[in-house]
Amino acid sequence: MLVDTPTQSLLYTLEQAIKAYRRLCQHNVDAVMSDLTVDQALTLIVLDKHPELSQHQLAERVFKDKASITRIIDLLIKKNLLTRHLHDTDRRKFALRITVQGRDILAQLSDTIQLNQRTALAGLTEAELQQFEQVLLKIIGNCALPK
Repeated sequence: MLVDTPTQSLLYTLEQAIKAYRRLCQHNVDAVMSDLTVDQALTLIVLDKHPELSQHQLAERVFKDKASITRIIDLLIKKNLLTRHLHDTDRRKFALRITVQGRDILAQLSDTIQLNQRTALAGLTEAELQQFEQVLLKIIGNCALPK
């Protein structure tokens, strides 16, 4: 289904959905900690699940470039939610650790994450969700650049 303008395309609608979801998430994250962004929260969540990730790997997981993830980490350190130490075995790397305060925020965010997902996916059947995921994976595959 090709259209005359980008704003009429399905992919534009997908972008609108993503932005609407991010606004919903930010609104609900603000209720937990007013100066925490969605990207900062996502960074904490990913680090909590995968504490061994390098900064580069972390950036890939949260869809950020090197400069952006560095800024996010610096802000999380300034907010006392994260610490950065020299890596135990590789002095060229840093180890990132979530602080006690960061763990408290993660615990508070747990219900918020569930609320965000329930709200966004309300009214969709399991079959619709599976089909939607398959369509998204096809689009991702179609857009993959050669290496």
